[in-house]
Amino acid sequence: VAYKLIMKKPRAAVGNRSGRRKQASSQEGKEKCAFGSSQAKPSAPSGPARQQKALLQASVSPYHLFRDVAEVTAFQESLLGWYDQKKRDLPWRRLVEGEVDLDRRAYAVWVSEVMLQQTQVATVINYYTRWMQKWPTLQDLASASLEEVNQLWAGLGYYSRGRWLQEGARKVVEELGGHMPRTAETLQQFLPGVGRYTAGAIASIAFGQAAGVVDGNVIRVLCRVRAIGADPGSTLVSQHLWSLAQQLVDPARPGDFNQAAMELGAIVCTPQRPLCSHCPVQSLCRARQRVEREQLSASQSLPGSCDVEECAPNSGQCPLCVPPTEPWDQTLGVTNFPRKASRKPPREECSAICVLEQPKALGGARILLVQRPNSGLLAGLWEFPSVSVNAEASGQHQREALQQELQSWVGPLPDMRLHHLGQVVHTFSHIKMTYQVYGQVLEEHTPVTIVPPGARWLTREDFHTAAVSTAMKKVFRMYEGQQPGTCKGSKRSQVATLSKRKKSSPGQQVLESFFRPHVPTDAPSLNTAAQ
Repeated sequence: VAYKLIMKKPRAAVGNRSGRRKQASSQEGKEKCAFGSSQAKPSAPSGPARQQKALLQASVSPYHLFRDVAEVTAFQESLLGWYDQKKRDLPWRRLVEGEVDLDRRAYAVWVSEVMLQQTQVATVINYYTRWMQKWPTLQDLASASLEEVNQLWAGLGYYSRGRWLQEGARKVVEELGGHMPRTAETLQQFLPGVGRYTAGAIASIAFGQAAGVVDGNVIRVLCRVRAIGADPGSTLVSQHLWSLAQQLVDPARPGDFNQAAMELGAIVCTPQRPLCSHCPVQSLCRARQRVEREQLSASQSLPGSCDVEECAPNSGQCPLCVPPTEPWDQTLGVTNFPRKASRKPPREECSAICVLEQPKALGGARILLVQRPNSGLLAGLWEFPSVSVNAEASGQHQREALQQELQSWVGPLPDMRLHHLGQVVHTFSHIKMTYQVYGQVLEEHTPVTIVPPGARWLTREDFHTAAVSTAMKKVFRMYEGQQPGTCKGSKRSQVATLSKRKKSSPGQQVLESFFRPHVPTDAPSLNTAAQ
């Protein structure tokens, strides 16, 4: 078996009462081996990547770097000391700290890191607890069905994440002998959906590998600490941030350090209204120094000027500084960093969708659901029958297309009169979908009991626990709240309620920043799934 030939388990110690984790001590294997040592170094970039890295190093001012070992050590000690006192009590941290089995520990970290991608901590806690109760080991998850996984994941969004977890668990159990890869490099190589960030988080927290991580919170911290104002999404800036993260990670406590950096970005160094007075590394923060310098210049009515601590590249424009076209905004303070990356607006699509109900079905009223394809958007989830339509399509065209779709599932339905109930707008990660919602109650028809594979009749109670997306729950709420046949024009207020977010109060905004989600730099494939 392949894993027996290429893996030797590293030794790793569970953190003691001070939270300290020792490095895994195994030095066995080479990087080309599948599982290698937890101390394996990242492979060196080659070709264009090496040239870009060399160009960046040659053009970066010391202003955007850490000067020496003493400065790095001061950063590590200040951040870890703060983390030991202020870290949040979270279920995945408790589980990992108390777990001595390396594979179970890595699995616990893996699940938490995947769930936390693009999702608030407060939301993840309940899902994580239920997941680990249902599937406490890799073997348990590997034996589960995709339907069960989707059902538990329902409402968490980005549904491909759950599918990747299960596919990865099966691969570990069936191909790797039940043992997780031990290094960031091999985790990324062997596990589906695991990118550079997630691999580094698992390797550092579970196995003690000194691997830096860069997620949205870490990007914000590093950009402010070293006054990096260029677009963090650009290749050059991204490479520099990863280089800083690798330089800073504490080899004695890599997992704690990475969690501390993310924790700092989540609850102190937030996107808006950061709590700079509570920051453990404020004395090392270039953004804070810039704010103080600008305030001093303003109070003395002096023009802003370079001093010994400001960036002064040898020639030309520094690739890490704020572009000259975006001058310093005094009102923003440290939130001038990082630069807000321009986002491509989601494409707009339209779908006609129908809630078809049999009130006289055996066992009580039932509604029809059909299953989406096993790949693509919302793969494998259940939804109401729908068809894609042009946004300008007439109501008559939408009805005809829907009737044809419904009959393909349940057979001829004479005298069908679909009633338009209104519209629901739901934004996925890359699609703004407008659902034109129709309803049809089969009052006079003989109950339909046989449907082809990929369709099922569910009670209303079963619907609420089924593997359905948030968008389908919005559609069903509209159906439940109205009687079919109501005038379309009277629904405007309800449509507005379903398609717009409520503005949060300042207190709610502070709470939201406290539960800041991970925004990993991992997988572009996150953009192929949605909530």
